[in-house]
Amino acid sequence: MAIQKNSVVILHYEMFDANDQLLDKTEQPIAYLHGGYDGIFPLVEEALHGKEAGDVVDIVLQPDDAFGEQDPELVRIEDVSVFPVEVEVGMMFEADDPETGDVWVYRVTDVADGKAVVDGNHPLAGMKIRFKATVDSVRDASEEEIAHGHVHGEHGHHH
Repeated sequence: MAIQKNSVVILHYEMFDANDQLLDKTEQPIAYLHGGYDGIFPLVEEALHGKEAGDVVDIVLQPDDAFGEQDPELVRIEDVSVFPVEVEVGMMFEADDPETGDVWVYRVTDVADGKAVVDGNHPLAGMKIRFKATVDSVRDASEEEIAHGHVHGEHGHHH
């Protein structure tokens, strides 16, 4: 079966940086609902359209097509006293944006002299990414999956 709108696609992927260093890969396959449901990068979805089980796509994504550009406004310096615990590089914290009501995840990138640098950008923001995916299987989505806009069951969402 070829991947088309409202197909459930199960795949394995690997992501590489511009130096071809492995950044991430699936241990277990992932599933997404094909057809504009925002379950995967749009350019990867476009490359997968029409593919079948066993097919491989290997594409390069510019930052705007992947995790976005670095936003300098999302990098802040905070006094360590504002944190509920002793902060260390690599820790992650959630913070509410009072203007939008959104919740941002910040990661601590540096701690020195009683100050912590926190970054709300995705760790891969600003990077060109090579995305290589192998299609494990393709099936028709159920009416419920289409209505909910995501895959249910194994490798998908559980209600």
